[in-house]
Amino acid sequence: MSHPAVPALYMVLTLGLTMFSMQPVLIALSLAGGLAYGFATRGAARTLGALRWQLPVILIIALVNPLFSASGSTELFRIGMRAVYLESMVYGLCMGGLFVASVLWFEAAASMLEYDKVLALLGNAAPVIALMISMCMRLIPQFLRRGRTVLAVQDAIDVPGRAPTDPVRSRLRASSVLMGWGMEDSLERADAMRSRGWGAATRRTTYARYRLGRGDVAALVGLALFGMATTAVAWTATMQYSFYPQLSVPAPWLGYVVYAAWMMLPCASHAIDEKRFG
Repeated sequence: MSHPAVPALYMVLTLGLTMFSMQPVLIALSLAGGLAYGFATRGAARTLGALRWQLPVILIIALVNPLFSASGSTELFRIGMRAVYLESMVYGLCMGGLFVASVLWFEAAASMLEYDKVLALLGNAAPVIALMISMCMRLIPQFLRRGRTVLAVQDAIDVPGRAPTDPVRSRLRASSVLMGWGMEDSLERADAMRSRGWGAATRRTTYARYRLGRGDVAALVGLALFGMATTAVAWTATMQYSFYPQLSVPAPWLGYVVYAAWMMLPCASHAIDEKRFG
């Protein structure tokens, strides 16, 4: 069992690389890494099931962005007096892919770092931050599961022979239900924490004790060096690419191999563990 600092360092670097690398190839590699880890840990059925809402999100952002950002040099068509440009559509497509990749890696973080590991890592140094991180990593997958539950219930109560519910109204109603459900949970969670004496002591105990061994130190040093190389690749690729006024064409580059290796690292590590302890 590795020290929580090892997966925490990887996830911090990966989320930072994913959210700040606005470049098509890097976004595609991050998406591939998140999906590969999802297939390895959650199975193909659950991972592909999540794509039912993830792919429409990418498409919606790609179609909506040109309506708000009429920039570019390659005009595709016009809606009234407003021109729709290829550059704006590709930018929206990349924004959608970046959003979905971030969600996938947050789900991976919730799998790698259970709440007890986060509290053991930051519980005494920064208890509020540790609590916020552990709650966010838990609430994002919970929010997605509840969203699927609400949509399934709405589909189940549709009466045969009656006109189907408008998809837009259905999604808005589901969002309203999820917001109310989340606020109710927050009140119950706050009462539960208060009754258990949260904040009553200056130092907190942890369920499991983690000791930083030599192997953990070596893993942290290796991740730091690998992360620096991957960050340099991401910086170079992002700075050389531009969406406006004309799309750049990414050229073949060995740096993408480094970035792909970083994104596939959790999947490879999981496969090795399965083979050793399977």
